[in-house]
Amino acid sequence: QVQLVESGGGLVQVGGSLRLSCAASGRTFSNYVMGWFRQAPGKEREFVAARSWSGGNIYYADSVKGRFTISTDNAKNTVYLQMNSLKAEDTAVYYCGARPLGGTQYDYWGQGTQVTVST
Repeated sequence: QVQLVESGGGLVQVGGSLRLSCAASGRTFSNYVMGWFRQAPGKEREFVAARSWSGGNIYYADSVKGRFTISTDNAKNTVYLQMNSLKAEDTAVYYCGARPLGGTQYDYWGQGTQVTVST
């Protein structure tokens, strides 16, 4: 059974930092791209960052470039999202997803973790 389990969300003040984790299990993900998305109340889910396990193909949304960093620990099958200089508009539920290399559709999703940035 494929599982993506996010953790690390919470409440943080503007300017603070959080690190989200996504533990992947149930299949081999070496040929997958791992992505982070977020959904704020009343808004559609939006792309945040993505990368392959090999370290190539790293992408960021313009709104988080220079503040967020996506990384992987291949030995732990875990992908991270380091979020620095957080803004109130970063408040959202953050989701981890996985799609095949070369594909466009994310096949697997986690349950999400809430990030709240307070002013």
